[in-house]
Amino acid sequence: MPLHLPASNLPAVSRRHLLLGAAAASALPGAWAQSKAPDWAEIEKAARGQTVFWNAWAGSEQTNAYLQWVAAEVQKTFGVKLEHVKITDTADVVKRVRAEKTAGRKDTEGTVDLVWINGENFAAMKRESLLFGPFAETLPNFRYVDVDGKPTTRNDFSVPTDGMESPWGMAQFTFFADGKRLPKPPQSMAELLALARQQPGRITYPRLPDFTGTTFIKQALIEHVSDVALLSKPPVEAAFGQQTAALWQFLDALHPHLWRGGKQFPQNPAAIRQMMADGELLLALTFNPNEPANEVAAKRLPASTIAWQFAKGTIGNTHFVAIPYNARAKAGAQVVANFLLSAQAQARKADISHWGDPTVLDLKRLSPADRALFPAKPLPGQVAQGAPTLPEPHAAWVEPIEREWTRRYAV
Repeated sequence: MPLHLPASNLPAVSRRHLLLGAAAASALPGAWAQSKAPDWAEIEKAARGQTVFWNAWAGSEQTNAYLQWVAAEVQKTFGVKLEHVKITDTADVVKRVRAEKTAGRKDTEGTVDLVWINGENFAAMKRESLLFGPFAETLPNFRYVDVDGKPTTRNDFSVPTDGMESPWGMAQFTFFADGKRLPKPPQSMAELLALARQQPGRITYPRLPDFTGTTFIKQALIEHVSDVALLSKPPVEAAFGQQTAALWQFLDALHPHLWRGGKQFPQNPAAIRQMMADGELLLALTFNPNEPANEVAAKRLPASTIAWQFAKGTIGNTHFVAIPYNARAKAGAQVVANFLLSAQAQARKADISHWGDPTVLDLKRLSPADRALFPAKPLPGQVAQGAPTLPEPHAAWVEPIEREWTRRYAV
């Protein structure tokens, strides 16, 4: 069950953040308009009877079903009605909130109460003051978030979240293979190159600008750049060639040993997964650590499938929910965000039979009863030993990397 802890029990830093959140919500009526920060019980009271319009991607039946389950739970437990506004592109939501601000809508007259967001869309809303908050770290269940092991829960594509969005799911660059055919998986890009030399034509990655293909290149960049701190800021054009020289040297060495000699690349990771299943390729790659387990459960991959991340870490990111500055149901939106961080909601989302989206929680912080909601040991195809999550390079690196990769290799 979700935990409900009053603000008086929160640490001092959380109470300070709650006061800041109350100041940002000063336009709200009733208890929310008081100069003194409301406690969590007051937030839940204000939320009861509200309708929260959650703008969220709707491209997956599993995702949609999970959101329907969340809606039923928050209605039953908190009296909050949750409406899933199905979208295909979060950028459209950003444009709508921006237009509402330009039109002079009041801080309680918006059409969006909650939005599923990360990356450039979050950066744009934060930069343009289109968000309510800070609120995330005042949520009672935030104390269970793994902010140390998963630093991307506080850093969204190199942009500090500053409490303006609440984490609710993880993604991390992951490899998978049939363990019978690959008993010793590579643990770095250097080991991957050595394996490619030993097994020519049996390894590849998706053609850029496929997202997973670009992530493969960014992972190689992280392992070859002289100073990884450079990647947290936009690249300097004059220094780009020097800073990426080792990356292109690595790829020049790797490509002749790839599938079709590195002269052609599959269009997407699904094609690579199928070629691996057919025995043509030795390994596949994904940004969803639970995808291999889902494929095993669906009997499209054998039970001997293994999944892993490089020993020193792989690129990962977190997806979040945020509340626009002019949301009508700010209290209800916070209650929903807090429920999404409950052990009950996170365990169901991590269950591959429901979604298979990795949790943002640190299971060691949970009570034994809540910890028991999660599988005690990994299922076939799941990552047995998670590796550190490496932050995404700044989003501004993507365009020049893809442009240079295309110039060099997309013949």
